[in-house]
Amino acid sequence: MFRDFLEALKEGLKKLAGSRLVTIGAAFTVMFCILIVKLFNLQIVNGEYYLNEYIQKTEKEITTPGTRGNIYDMNGNILAYNQLAYIVTIQDTGKYKRSADMNAMLLELVTILDKHGEAVEGKFEVTINSNGDMVYTSASEAARKRFLRDYYGRKSVDELDDPEGKYPSAITAREAFEKRKESYGLNSMKDEKGNALIIPDDLALDIVNIRYTMGLTAYQKYATTPITSYVSEETVVDIKEHKAQLDGVGIEESTIRVYNDSIYFAPIIGYTGKVQEDQLEELKKSDPDYELTDVVGRTGIEASMELTLQGSKGKKTICVDNMGRIMEVLSETEASAGEDVYLTLDRDLQIGIYYLIEQELAGVLTSKIVNAGDEVNENRDSSKRLIPVKDAYFQLINNNVLNMSHFFAQDASQTEQAIAFKFTTSKDRIIQDIRNELYSESTTQLKDLSADMYAYMLYIKTYLQDPTIGILVTDDKMDKNDPSYLAWKDETISLRDFIYAGIANNWIDTTKLQIESKYSNADDIYSVLVEYVLENLQTDTKFYKKIYRYLINDNIITGRELCLALYDQGVLAYDQSQVDALRANGENYAYTFIKDKISKLELTPAQMALDPCTAGCVVTDVNTGEVRALVTYPSYDNNRLSGTMDSAYYSQLLEDLSNPLYNNATQTIKAPGSTFKPITAIAALEENVLSLTEKINCTGEFDIVKPTIKCWIYPGRHNEEDLVEAIQNSCNYFFAELGHRLSTDENGGYVQSLGLEKIRKYATMFGLDHTSGVEIAELSPKISTEDPERSVMGQGNHAYANVQLSRYAAALANRGTVFELSLIDKVTDSQGNLIEDYTPEVHSKIDIADTTWNTVQQGMRQVITNSSSKKIFDDLEIPIAGKTGTAQESNTRANHAFFISYGPFDNPDICVTVNIPYGYSSANAADLAKNVYRFYYGYTDLDYIQNTGALDVSNVDIRD
Repeated sequence: MFRDFLEALKEGLKKLAGSRLVTIGAAFTVMFCILIVKLFNLQIVNGEYYLNEYIQKTEKEITTPGTRGNIYDMNGNILAYNQLAYIVTIQDTGKYKRSADMNAMLLELVTILDKHGEAVEGKFEVTINSNGDMVYTSASEAARKRFLRDYYGRKSVDELDDPEGKYPSAITAREAFEKRKESYGLNSMKDEKGNALIIPDDLALDIVNIRYTMGLTAYQKYATTPITSYVSEETVVDIKEHKAQLDGVGIEESTIRVYNDSIYFAPIIGYTGKVQEDQLEELKKSDPDYELTDVVGRTGIEASMELTLQGSKGKKTICVDNMGRIMEVLSETEASAGEDVYLTLDRDLQIGIYYLIEQELAGVLTSKIVNAGDEVNENRDSSKRLIPVKDAYFQLINNNVLNMSHFFAQDASQTEQAIAFKFTTSKDRIIQDIRNELYSESTTQLKDLSADMYAYMLYIKTYLQDPTIGILVTDDKMDKNDPSYLAWKDETISLRDFIYAGIANNWIDTTKLQIESKYSNADDIYSVLVEYVLENLQTDTKFYKKIYRYLINDNIITGRELCLALYDQGVLAYDQSQVDALRANGENYAYTFIKDKISKLELTPAQMALDPCTAGCVVTDVNTGEVRALVTYPSYDNNRLSGTMDSAYYSQLLEDLSNPLYNNATQTIKAPGSTFKPITAIAALEENVLSLTEKINCTGEFDIVKPTIKCWIYPGRHNEEDLVEAIQNSCNYFFAELGHRLSTDENGGYVQSLGLEKIRKYATMFGLDHTSGVEIAELSPKISTEDPERSVMGQGNHAYANVQLSRYAAALANRGTVFELSLIDKVTDSQGNLIEDYTPEVHSKIDIADTTWNTVQQGMRQVITNSSSKKIFDDLEIPIAGKTGTAQESNTRANHAFFISYGPFDNPDICVTVNIPYGYSSANAADLAKNVYRFYYGYTDLDYIQNTGALDVSNVDIRD
């Protein structure tokens, strides 16, 4: 049996071996084994290698910023430093293929941020202001056009306003927003049920801002885009909880720049922010590692010392996949910290002077506000102008102290509702009156209109010329010889006739109007334009303020109501007794009330934005050129502008009538008035047109030139006086005579240019031909080029900043050393090791006779001890020398007030210079300087100053 089985098996195998199935089976078996080996090799042995090869990878180099250096005052008090913070970032991972999906995700994100009160920050330069209007946040018209260049995707601003009208610059912030909103598909969003989704403007603007900013860096797909500044822990947790629905949204550790004592130092230190293109080009010349996404110093010391403060970048070489995800870190170099900067400024001195300025201004305001109307200033000299109390009431609206939109809010108080009702009914009537005036066949010339209608007509013209509207060309583009233009200047034409003339002269851009036919006649164009204007006036908050002006003037809206609204809106801390008193009493009490609140600084000069509301003060070490204090009032909080800017706050600052972004110590240039007279005195002595003992007889009126120059004492006279007495008395007659002598050649001929040349020579000696040297933005000075007799008195067209006068005063004090002033003391590394010790450069030495110095300094000393200023300085513990100055710029506003000084007189340490634009009298500037000296030398302390209200204003009448 067994043998039979074996035989059968052999026979079967022989047959099988001869079959083609065996060959095929063997081949398949070999192939299967090979496949198994290959799969093992691909997935087990070299799986990671082939996976990496499959993913499309790109090698990229990214940088990490170094830690920015700190900024300190001269005593080591820290003013600027870095603080660990969390920011929200976003990256386009490619997950959201449809715009609608991206919008849905972003809507959820901004809703979370809004819930926690976090602001979205980006490059879309539009925000919603406190009145609910959409406005540009661009710092200037040039900046706005640069934004529009990027908005349209153009290479140059020159491509704007093209002939085809594709890239107009006359586009409102609202229009720019609506166009982007539409292009991003936000108008077509739907909810879960398919219903149209209406997104509030604030959230829609946030989404537009994020998408616009992401679009600017779309070429860096692997990089994240910051969309907020510092966010709270609660926000971080909320975002992480919704991580699954927020693909691409991340939380990153970062640092934010923190500024101590920001209000007092913001104009000097400045702030940081994303680098601007023009700034980037300059920085790259010094360090090619700078990129468009870098945060750099934008203004102030942060900008001027950027290369010192900015640490070295770290570098990281990474591999990213085609979705931008980081796959591998190939190499990494750590970033390093920047260097620390120490300023020459004294923190306490800076803070104390800021308070002293505010108190002085408040004192001036309370002394000038009167319970009377505009008629109080009829035929009144500009140095004695008063402030009608209704002007103060109006400023509560005009300077946005009160929120107009809240009058109409659901939670508005009864007082606010009453204001809203009066405004609404009046607005409807006023717009109808405007309609009647614009359509009237019997036109009224501007000069014959009522005060309110006159203001409305002027506003409409200004509105049509606004760069964001652009319907009417600006005045500089009009034919200056056109009869209609001349009539407008003379106010002998109506707005209606002026617009018709504009249509005929092609001053009207009809492309902005909904005109059906390009062949429309003038009547059709005019009608469309008027309806366009009237429609927009209905929602124009700037026009609303014009209405409020006259409603307050006419007692329709009362001062009492506006004062009550200050409590309703939380501007003033609630005080039931004051509220009751306002309700129970009439307008006389409201007048007393608002003066009291200004006096107590519960309403500040900056908020009121009345003249004066600004000032500057500089304290300089006369022996070194180091600036100890450089104070400008008012100021701002640079914490809210640094890093990613609070756009709404920046917009608020731009609209603030007290101009807090403007440095009154370095950027306010005015004629210096009589503070220039010491230079004239030096010029006269050194040019030998006057001897030390010579006397000139002041008759009160210098009539050698036309128009004649009246001394301030006219119709009185100073009679015989020498140079010391002339400086002491600030005699205009005496100095006009010196100006005339300086303009007389050796042959006795009068040569005006000769006098101007000598004025320039000596002003240049004191450095008044160039900026002071401080390491922040400063306007260039201007030496007068006209009328030598008036120029020697600091009039003509002289224009200097306070800090430039400070250098000049320091040179007077130290007898001829002209420094390039400096705000920088030293630079150290992060461990405190000295890297560079800054010493102000000596610009020049003035080589003049000791007798000349003695005479001028004695004259300045006698200004303090013998002139009308004596009453101000009688109780000052420190002997000082000084010179007052008053300059008139306008017949309808108060004079500018100046004071330059140094002390102690026998051995000077410091000079103090003060400028108060529209400050009435140099007595106010002198009074402020006196309090600065008392504080500097320890006769008052910071705690006392910080707890003091408005200062009593000097009643000394200084005429110079």
